Amino acid sequence: MSLLPNPIVFTLSNGIRVVHQPMDRDVAHCGLMIAAGSRDEEEDEHGLAHFLEHCFFKGTKTRKNHHILSRLDAVGGELNAFTAKEETWIHASMVKEHYERAIELIADITFHPSFPAEEIEKEKEVIIDELNSYFDSPSEMIFEEFEEHLFGKHAIGRSILGTKESINAMKRSHLERFRKRNLTAEQLVFSSAGNIPIEKLQLILEKHLGKEKLSLFTQKRIKPTLKSGKKIHVEKDIHQVNFLIGGKAYAFSHKLRPALTLLTNVLGGPALNNKLSMVIREKHGLAYHVECTYAPFTDCGIFSLYLGTDKENLKKSIELCEKTLEWYKENKMNGRQIQEAKKQIIGQMALAQDSGSALMFNLGKTLHEFNRIDTMKEVFRKLEEITADQIQQAAIDTFQFDKMNVLAYVPKKN
Repeated sequence: MSLLPNPIVFTLSNGIRVVHQPMDRDVAHCGLMIAAGSRDEEEDEHGLAHFLEHCFFKGTKTRKNHHILSRLDAVGGELNAFTAKEETWIHASMVKEHYERAIELIADITFHPSFPAEEIEKEKEVIIDELNSYFDSPSEMIFEEFEEHLFGKHAIGRSILGTKESINAMKRSHLERFRKRNLTAEQLVFSSAGNIPIEKLQLILEKHLGKEKLSLFTQKRIKPTLKSGKKIHVEKDIHQVNFLIGGKAYAFSHKLRPALTLLTNVLGGPALNNKLSMVIREKHGLAYHVECTYAPFTDCGIFSLYLGTDKENLKKSIELCEKTLEWYKENKMNGRQIQEAKKQIIGQMALAQDSGSALMFNLGKTLHEFNRIDTMKEVFRKLEEITADQIQQAAIDTFQFDKMNVLAYVPKKN
């Protein structure tokens, strides 16, 4: 298997960490990760991290919003951003000749936003429309509501988008306060994947990012307590049942995270031959969609299983899902099964390298969490070291059905 060269890690003069993946391609990808997301909002800031992400594009001290939107588009590139529970990304894809143009733009909108009052008010309507679109999509909304029930009042369980009330209450002072307190050396990572001499990249980054003054690190995250055993059924004006079951799982740094990642991929990963799809959809034809998700965070994690099925097939589908998961608690995968599972996930990871943007995001997140980057050979070696005992233990720890929460959206009765 042909692997990319090892990533290069260095630190700018103001403490911002950088990871660069050399790639011999014409298209490059880069982004600034701020290790602050919706879980880092105060009580009166619900939805602020996502709102700030939008407002980064609304103007700087030297640019109007249309100048920002045109800067990379004019040369065929793309500028974008997204907000997650624990991070915010501002990122770009472009032809490699425009590396500096992209980096300068990302630095400008992050460190020198103007937050024009009229643009803030307009963006409130945009985000409320985005929020309404979630209400129209039960297969997406169910995950938001599920986490609210799972985490209670903790910020990590709240919707990233906020509420209509919290969005309408946003002010420029809120944006500036959140931005300033999270632009610290400890929370910033610049990640890059492309074909650029490392010496040139260092000079560009020092010029546009290395001279920025950073705030003092004050982040104090409170570990959430996960609720357990809630069973909630909600009637909605829908035709298909949306069913979600799940609960507590390992945090990002847990030693059994790789084992649970592998097991989740076997059970309900993206491959068409995942175990639950083969049982529920292909063998019995009971559900159109079934998937498992494992989301690790810095101090906790979530495992969930989602089903989209007809109401009359729900009971049988749940029984088969639980029976399948129970098998992995009671039995160890044999050598052939483990090798096939490892071969599949290694292949998926190798394919992911072909997506420069996905690789760029992964490298930035990994550098922040562990302050190091494992080479792909090291990653593959660690996967090969996963044992049958570890996989079974991950199943025992995670698939505790009596403690799992259930949320189901069911069709209204006629």
